Amino acid sequence: MDITLSQCFIAVDDHDKALAFYRDALGLEVRNDVGFEGMRWVTLGAPSQPDVDIVLEPPLADPNASPADREAMAELLAKGLLRGVIFRTADVDATFERVRAAGGEVLQEPVDQPYGVRDCAFRDPSGNMLRFTQPRGQ
Repeated sequence: MDITLSQCFIAVDDHDKALAFYRDALGLEVRNDVGFEGMRWVTLGAPSQPDVDIVLEPPLADPNASPADREAMAELLAKGLLRGVIFRTADVDATFERVRAAGGEVLQEPVDQPYGVRDCAFRDPSGNMLRFTQPRGQ
């Protein structure tokens, strides 16, 4: 069996702020921007990975969700408790400086980890944690 990753989803509370961060600070390209039933999905990706999409979606992308469920998801997102994404980079220090200069909220400056990578971490405008890793020896 041959399977590959196609899409991953990141919950955001403001698509325009998120789009500016992921497009302008991280350099991802916009591939699609779709609205449906008052919700919005923006698909982005790295030019070097044309077959992998990152989809920015509402915190609860279900038009039938209850107001209580929507509020609960919004609260989890605001606290930064939803899962983030880990990106790989060839130069974590340069990536750190670029994202910090673009206004990214620093959670961790670049550091060598005992599990074999050098990494750093930021929060996106919605509070999601993003890590940038560089395997040691690169």
